[in-house]
Amino acid sequence: MQFIDTLHDAVYAVMTPISEFVWTYILLYLLLGAGILFTILPRGMQFRLFGHMARVTFTSRGSGTGVSGFQAFATSLAARVGTGNLAGVAIALWVGGPGAIFWMWMTALVGFATSFIESTLAQIYKKRNEDGVFRGGPAYYIERALGQRWMSALFAIFLLIAYGLAFNGAQSNTIAQGMAQAFSIPNWITGIVLVIITALVIYGGLRSVARTAEKIVPVMAIGYFLVALWVLLANIGDVPAMLALIVKSAFGYGPAVGGAVGYTIKIAMENGIKRGLFSNEAGMGSAPNAAAQADVKHPAAQGLVQSFGVFIDTLVICSCTAVVILLSGVYERLMSTSPGQDIVGIQLTQDAMVDHLGSFGEIFIAIAILLFAFTSIIANFSYSQINIEYLCKRHAKSAVSVLRVAVLAMVMIGSVAQLQFVWDFADLAMGLMATTNLIAILILCPIALRTLRDYERQRRDGVREPTFDPKGVLKRPEQVDADVWPRRESAE
Repeated sequence: MQFIDTLHDAVYAVMTPISEFVWTYILLYLLLGAGILFTILPRGMQFRLFGHMARVTFTSRGSGTGVSGFQAFATSLAARVGTGNLAGVAIALWVGGPGAIFWMWMTALVGFATSFIESTLAQIYKKRNEDGVFRGGPAYYIERALGQRWMSALFAIFLLIAYGLAFNGAQSNTIAQGMAQAFSIPNWITGIVLVIITALVIYGGLRSVARTAEKIVPVMAIGYFLVALWVLLANIGDVPAMLALIVKSAFGYGPAVGGAVGYTIKIAMENGIKRGLFSNEAGMGSAPNAAAQADVKHPAAQGLVQSFGVFIDTLVICSCTAVVILLSGVYERLMSTSPGQDIVGIQLTQDAMVDHLGSFGEIFIAIAILLFAFTSIIANFSYSQINIEYLCKRHAKSAVSVLRVAVLAMVMIGSVAQLQFVWDFADLAMGLMATTNLIAILILCPIALRTLRDYERQRRDGVREPTFDPKGVLKRPEQVDADVWPRRESAE
């Protein structure tokens, strides 16, 4: 423990100013600016096509030979739905005030379009792997479409740091905190159990991750939503005041709230956007790695599926956590008695649920975070595997073996490390990774927009399942693999 504390102090001193600069002066504006641009150019596709997104998501089952569209969706949702939805929302609310929730919602609304752009690009430039599962993502479309190998390698390295190491540490740390509070289980015991069950899944490969996510994610998301809905209905009289507080606080009106740093619009925006991005991952470049695995007939179809994942993650599940906390007496008591106190995010969520449901609430949140964060860990591994294979093409199998050991080690370390250390580390890695990806998709967005127009044109012509012909959409169709997207003249 002393070694971990010393390491934390040294790394924290170096990475904090870098992380603050990236988030405050680059990513905050780049993320929102890109999201607004991607909303305007396709004429608000996330609003026009919302109903179609939902239908495509729940009917995209695939051929059974690879990873289906729904399995890819479940994998990306497994990564999205984790500590950001439970502990992250609590931290954003405590530090940034209720207004942070409003900015999380705004991040999600523009994030729909951003997620569509990056996931569609991942589908277009994916490649077929010998195990029958497609590979793709920002590393692939940056190299293939932009021709910038150095930039794609940089992204892959940032992703490995974020998803192979930092985020897995954050997830296991939150699980350990939840189990300690609910069941008094020592953190190190939780860590060992997590390592064992994680190993059972990740040693089965990408298909094993997809199958596990497909089974667990829908059950855990629906269960959490139903409990939060019950809390909402039981406190329906307080809901209008809660919504008014969120909106007013977002623009500097209402009581001054938020931990030791105090409340300002800037703090609310930064925390809401940061935790919103950590949760829904739109623009970060992570979900495209799952999107590329899907065996679908048109790239835009899976782009729409992944876009719908932002709705489920932030506008549904994160909002559930915000409702539970803001409607609880715990939040009011803490704000009146200990406004400068540091909190552990998952404990605030647990205490709020106990306020609503009694002792069952603490157990429920502990089980929820176990499922949410565990599925995030295995999905994070799948993202990391794709990118380490990209970096180590000739020695991919050996590199993946090393990656498995590193992931399991980080799960164990994260369960006993300081929460602030893993969150700060995750913030920095996420910021650098998202910045690299956003620059790329801003340049490549015309390709995704033409793909969407092709998809919508075919639907208007009465085609039930549009198919993709790269010659009809891309200016350089030779950049994509013919065995993935056959040209129509060669298929006839």
